[in-house]
Amino acid sequence: MTTTADLLIEIGTEELPPKTLNKLSAALTSHFAASLKEANLEHGEVTSYSSPRRLAIMVKDVAAFQADQLVEKRGPALKAALDKEGNPSKAAQGFARSCGIEFDQLQQIETSKGTYLNFKQEVKGLAATALLPDMLNKALAALPIAKRMRWGASDIEFVRPVHWIVFLLGDDIVDAEVLGIQSGRDSRGHRFHHPENITLNKATDYLAALEKAYVMADQPSRRESVRQQATDSAIALGGTAVIDADLLDEVTNLVEWPVAVHGNFPEKFLDIPQECLISSMQDHQKYFPVVDADGKLMPHFITISNIESSDVEVVRDGNERVISPRFSDAAFFWEQDCKIPLIERSEATKKIVFQQKLGTLFEKTERVALLAGNIAEQLGENVEHAVRAAKLSKCDLSSDMVYEFTDLQGIMGRYYALSDGEPEAVAYALEEQYKPGFAGDTIPQYMTGKILSLSDKLDTILGIFAIGQKPTGTKDPFALRRAALGALRIIIEGDLKLDLRDLLSFAAAGLQDKVDAKAAIDTTYQYIMERLRAYYQDQGVGPDVVEAVSAMNISSPIEFEHRVKAVNVFKELPEAVPLAAANKRIANILKKLDEPVTESVKVDLFIEAQEPALYDVIKQQQSKLEPLLASNNYQEALLSLAAIRPEVDAFFDGVMIMSDDIALKNNRLALLTELRALFLQVADLSSLQGA
Repeated sequence: MTTTADLLIEIGTEELPPKTLNKLSAALTSHFAASLKEANLEHGEVTSYSSPRRLAIMVKDVAAFQADQLVEKRGPALKAALDKEGNPSKAAQGFARSCGIEFDQLQQIETSKGTYLNFKQEVKGLAATALLPDMLNKALAALPIAKRMRWGASDIEFVRPVHWIVFLLGDDIVDAEVLGIQSGRDSRGHRFHHPENITLNKATDYLAALEKAYVMADQPSRRESVRQQATDSAIALGGTAVIDADLLDEVTNLVEWPVAVHGNFPEKFLDIPQECLISSMQDHQKYFPVVDADGKLMPHFITISNIESSDVEVVRDGNERVISPRFSDAAFFWEQDCKIPLIERSEATKKIVFQQKLGTLFEKTERVALLAGNIAEQLGENVEHAVRAAKLSKCDLSSDMVYEFTDLQGIMGRYYALSDGEPEAVAYALEEQYKPGFAGDTIPQYMTGKILSLSDKLDTILGIFAIGQKPTGTKDPFALRRAALGALRIIIEGDLKLDLRDLLSFAAAGLQDKVDAKAAIDTTYQYIMERLRAYYQDQGVGPDVVEAVSAMNISSPIEFEHRVKAVNVFKELPEAVPLAAANKRIANILKKLDEPVTESVKVDLFIEAQEPALYDVIKQQQSKLEPLLASNNYQEALLSLAAIRPEVDAFFDGVMIMSDDIALKNNRLALLTELRALFLQVADLSSLQGA
């Protein structure tokens, strides 16, 4: 008798939404696999399959039956199970009924707390075919579908109308009604190449049978086919395909049988900024643009057809005829937008609300201009460029091109600024103000871009905090987490010597006409600095290292960076653990004192040899550290401090700190205070793990 079989489930539908298909497929597989585990139904590998017209799961080696289980329940204590006449109490009778047996069939069990009624029974595992239908229906009901559809006269709802259900365990049909459809073994092939039903004799026939019917059901394989065909087609054209990952996923989920077809467009359109053409091809037409070795757009594109046409020229001609009107619109927008100088568009930003309580985009850019000028002055950079970039920063939002292609904000600002004769640093800052825009994105390269991006982010974060709309849980409508991390990255990776608390204070002054932002400075500052934990975690820096520096209340992110790097290097030294332990010990001793130590060390009170030895190395290190700390060379400072480990160890081994002699005790506490202060010039090493 066969004990396992492969399971195939396929939900056949109308064309599914391509942008959510991967999420739906993964969720269906996850929920169903969880049900298998919950039902204690043994199985092998679980694999997802999907295409525009189907969601499918293949589960290897599904057990024919659940494993038998020994069910055991403990009932009431024996003394509570019988009444005074020796008859079963109501509690005992109820326990017996819950077990489905008579009272005299119950057993007794001895425990450390006494004798209890007990029920023990071996339960035979149910057949998989009896369990699977309910498991599938529950998994389908749990799918993250934003808007469900109804079709026909039925009340059944799903993401798209359902036309067939394949439900096979080995070569047998699992009898079930799923989403109003009776299960069977008939699937369907490509809508045009193979519209006939495909009868599957057994679950493992699935992939091969569908491929013969012009359906690639394995999404990763289909995705790779799309990518490779687009790549090969571009190479044949003498260029490289621009393959955006999200677009690749979307195109993959639009086709069941991908066939690449290249097309061309008139070279005259190359006079338009190439980002406009690329955006139109990607967003509207789902085409892959082609660029040359220098990244310059070529007059070609690649589309992925869902059919093997007998006349490719017809497919090509159709796509070329569609793209030309799109590009003509872009050419018109470009021509019209260039007629109005960018600075004149600032008037239109007075009518665009940034946030109701914080005013318009015009008011925001005025605040950002003040902050940008202040930052530029602090850094010794071009103040005029920083202020000009800030005033122009949102002007392109009123252009026709950005209205049509919203993802081009900033990019078009750069083009319009260059067309107006603005300095290159100012023009590129308009594009760089949105950097870094996502995980892994680079920070602005131009200094004016760094200043503008930082100013804009700080104004947004502080303003939103000031009106009481800081992020909560998963809600972050103004993307403040990303903005905060971006601001820190710009300062740290841009090596900008700026004080974050001072910047927020200046920004608060700019907001005073709208809101009392001064009250939000501390919480905003803490929120931004807290992002450093995630920033350093991504770099493999331990949280204890970040904690050691955080304890110093450093408000300059670049100084924070230097100290973190120094502590991270120090942590790997053999001296790190004992010195960190010594710092923790000192901190604990000083923390228990009623009042802080204020007296200075008196050398004439030294009576143990270890005391003057430690005092001398402290004085030596104070002299050595002064120039190192002045130049922010914290790494060398900690390496120098590592050399005093022998004297520290000897002191703790040979000196009774809490002496009965008050004068000796206070003097030794003063010595420890100086030692602690020595290390605290860099970081609080007592926070390091292992201490």
